Amino acid sequence: MTKMTLSTHPFLLGFDQLERLMERTAKAGNDGYPPYNIEQTSENSFRITLAVAGFSQDDLSLTVEDRQLMVRGRQTVEDEERVFLHRGIAARQFQKSFVLADGVEVGEAAMENGLLHIDLERATPQSIVQTISITKK
Repeated sequence: MTKMTLSTHPFLLGFDQLERLMERTAKAGNDGYPPYNIEQTSENSFRITLAVAGFSQDDLSLTVEDRQLMVRGRQTVEDEERVFLHRGIAARQFQKSFVLADGVEVGEAAMENGLLHIDLERATPQSIVQTISITKK
């Protein structure tokens, strides 16, 4: 018995890119840190909000590569003289990735009260009607 994939199914011609996208998303293996929300702010715009308490703007980096938004956080070395009786605020580095659909562009990013807001905008596709002529052979 052979494994049926999206690219080999006869009704799904040209969907091999979708299959690669699903594989890449599964390999990302994002854990739950830092916690995040994704909300739809209008019909064609979205906002990703990450809880990055303890991180400054200089500790965070955002990149988009091959339709993948990467958010990385790395805190600077702490003062060794501090003694914690309880440490509940995570101070570890992280990498969070989000796969962007075609036509979705990253707008602006802003820090507010320990939250990193990343705005995304989806371009409205133009409705194009194409007529294909039939030739006689």
